[in-house]
Amino acid sequence: MIGPKAPLSPALRAALWMIGSILAFSAMAIAAKQIGPRHDTFEIMTARSAVGFVLVLVLAAATGKLSEINARNLGGHAVRNIIHFTGQNLWFWALTMIPLAQLFAIEFTSPLWVVLLAALLLGEKLTNMRLFAAGLGFAGVLIVAHPDPGHLNIGVLAAAAAALCFATTSVVTKKLTAGISILCILFWLTLMQFFFGLAAALVDGVFHLPTAATLPWLCVIGLAGVTAHYCVTAALKLAPASYVMPLDFLRLPLIAVVGALVYSEPLDPYVIIGACVIFAGIWLNIRAEIKRSGQTSNQPQG
Repeated sequence: MIGPKAPLSPALRAALWMIGSILAFSAMAIAAKQIGPRHDTFEIMTARSAVGFVLVLVLAAATGKLSEINARNLGGHAVRNIIHFTGQNLWFWALTMIPLAQLFAIEFTSPLWVVLLAALLLGEKLTNMRLFAAGLGFAGVLIVAHPDPGHLNIGVLAAAAAALCFATTSVVTKKLTAGISILCILFWLTLMQFFFGLAAALVDGVFHLPTAATLPWLCVIGLAGVTAHYCVTAALKLAPASYVMPLDFLRLPLIAVVGALVYSEPLDPYVIIGACVIFAGIWLNIRAEIKRSGQTSNQPQG
């Protein structure tokens, strides 16, 4: 007779949530690329937040969790969303000034910042394996993107600032998950960033409404955005930020493969080599975290 299956460890469940976020972020990137020059960054962010806000309310109502949405720690939500909104716009600004590979390489220093900030601000233990996994992931990113460090300009600085904003957002999110539900975090994310995006989009007095061609892609962006943030928040609720965020390194080789398959972009051999390095770091980190979780759960209760 076969007994019941052992439940998945929190570390493994967090890894699965992060895979979901990586797929969602990739879908959002593809949808944004399809829109072309019709909508500027602020218009896309406004539409994404509007779609996301509706989806969050529908999900909360369907699951009977509307009561979880409250104004507790509204200041924390505001800080999180201002930092995240700033980082998003810095990223798009940098995109217009430096090569995409260089931008991605700099953006993916974010998990390294998370490892350091989580130790400083959240008191998470800075284990040797977490440092090693983050270092391997970053090395893999550099192999994939092989940026030219000799060309330092305002675009590079903007990308670096965006990476720091994304890392800080992850740490603040982790702090919020201690006493606030995922749906509540997503509610304030979509609501606040809708007004941030709308205000910024109307600065020039022009707002391009969706067309029949762009509306489906904007809906995909909204759905993917909420899904990605839900997955990341769920992962952060299960495991330390310094373990969770280095998993995001997987997004870079995945995007490179998508670019090759969907847009016929050349698949650089550096992508394959770098991906192997990234996978090695992530696999070692997951194994160590699962082992650490097992040891903790097996300790006798006093």
